[in-house]
Amino acid sequence: MAQNIYDNPDFFAGYSQLPRQVHGLGGAPEWPAVQAMLPALAGKRAADLGCGFGWVSRWMRAQGAVSVLGLDLSQNMIARAKLDTSDPAIEYLLADLERLELPEAAFDLVYSALTFHYVEDFRRLTRMIHKALVGGGDLVFTIEHPIFMAAAHPHWIADEDGRKTWPVNGYSVEGERRTDWFANDVLKYHRTLGTTLNTLIDAGFELRRVEEFAPTREQIERSPELAEELERPMMLLVSARKTETR
Repeated sequence: MAQNIYDNPDFFAGYSQLPRQVHGLGGAPEWPAVQAMLPALAGKRAADLGCGFGWVSRWMRAQGAVSVLGLDLSQNMIARAKLDTSDPAIEYLLADLERLELPEAAFDLVYSALTFHYVEDFRRLTRMIHKALVGGGDLVFTIEHPIFMAAAHPHWIADEDGRKTWPVNGYSVEGERRTDWFANDVLKYHRTLGTTLNTLIDAGFELRRVEEFAPTREQIERSPELAEELERPMMLLVSARKTETR
């Protein structure tokens, strides 16, 4: 079973104050880039894996999705999503992505934001998602960028010139990474960029677009603190499609 850090009271209290949780999609600087990767949603059946507070689930319905299934391991997340949603076409359920089995060919889109790096068996997950999609269906997800999460102690350091620098060590050593973020010993799983993309290809997906998110000049002008994100990619954004023949 995946670590359920989001039901840790200290973690959830801190996490709930992040701009992306207070302001929704408008508080997520990568959202415009993610939105550009998503297919047209009118008439589509969608699954939102790691749905959190349900921001994207509700957005997908507003874009014309006929149904949305939001899944999350956290009771806190599911309770908040249900509280903020009054739409019978959106269903929220507790689920562990390490064990999740979705019905075959049941969805046109599977989406996930900043969740897959908590999953140890990414190979099993991608193959299960591939089966759950119809031919031509899309998988769009974001994860912490492998460069961001590779280090044993991920935090800014200063180089010889005093410039902010992000350490990258143990990059090719895949597996557990434990960090302190709102709570102690938060467990994530590091995979290289190559492993992440090749796992999708091996599962039968066709890569459509890959973005290493960086804020735009306009975003930095509005929020100067985003300038540090130019020093290293924090997020990896991926769009992939199940081909009609596989």
